[in-house]
Amino acid sequence: MHGKCCPGMIVDLGYYLSAAIALTIVLIGVFFFVAPYAAAEGFGVTVIRDTRWDAYLSVKAIRDIGAGIFIAILILNRSGQLLGFFLLASTIIPLTDAVIVLKHGGTRATAFGIHGTTAGIILMTSGLLLLG
Repeated sequence: MHGKCCPGMIVDLGYYLSAAIALTIVLIGVFFFVAPYAAAEGFGVTVIRDTRWDAYLSVKAIRDIGAGIFIAILILNRSGQLLGFFLLASTIIPLTDAVIVLKHGGTRATAFGIHGTTAGIILMTSGLLLLG
């Protein structure tokens, strides 16, 4: 067995990465509640300080928190295949975020560097869970 990695270790890595994704996305959601305009700037889209935007930024916050909690539920239930499929489907979120950034004046570096990289990490994690 020397030099080989067993499938269980690959799936475990998928779980650890999923936990990091869940924690990160929950923290991003909390950031959108606590400092919505700074969080929007970090997302890649500048939002003019106006209370009319607060509702939209709160929607972003709760979307992220909910997704992170759902990932955590799947991890706690050791539903590796379902978790892998959920992550695969949710890859659409950072990919669409990248398009939103580009469409609304954000930089390519933010769109691809943050959101594109996020999509890649989620896709890779999904693959570990589904193929491991």
